[in-house]
Amino acid sequence: MIKENPTLGGRYKMVSYEEASPAVKEIYDDTKKTLQLPFVLNWFKCQGDNATLLNGNWGKLKSTLMEGEVPNVLKQLIIYNVSKKRGCQYCSHAHGIFADSMSSMISDEEGFKATENIDSPSMPVSYRTAVNVVTKAALNHDEISDEDFQELQDTGFSEREIQELMAQADLVNMLNTIADVSGIKIDNELLETIE
Repeated sequence: MIKENPTLGGRYKMVSYEEASPAVKEIYDDTKKTLQLPFVLNWFKCQGDNATLLNGNWGKLKSTLMEGEVPNVLKQLIIYNVSKKRGCQYCSHAHGIFADSMSSMISDEEGFKATENIDSPSMPVSYRTAVNVVTKAALNHDEISDEDFQELQDTGFSEREIQELMAQADLVNMLNTIADVSGIKIDNELLETIE
């Protein structure tokens, strides 16, 4: 029987920045710079014992979530929503924090929080449509239809943006799988940003 790793309660060895190999430190540095965080997230630390795996997963996350034409706040909301529906505690918590930190990019209403208004009229129709369609793609990809693509086009998304949105369905499945399988807990440093 596999026992939980006492380092943050995960099933994999959690590799801190100080313990990391030079190759892993380089990736850690890039995650901190790209995500604008002063620390390394547990999602990366649980892969820090395998530089090849970490490099591949970070490359996919970086290009799919952090780059492209679709606003990052919308991508974060999609990952939050799918993760919440699937019950992935780590990803729903972390991506909810990231989405809420960018709420002012969606609305200038005082006290507006993206995660609390995901279905409200305060959320742009295009965002609500994207969240719903991509959540469907992530949870039941075999049910995606031409009508779903048309709905995204009708709310103003280009073909390239739709392809980018649909890539979030694949990404969130990877994110959730690694988080749940590894058994990682939410980062204390992330929790401190919302206190």
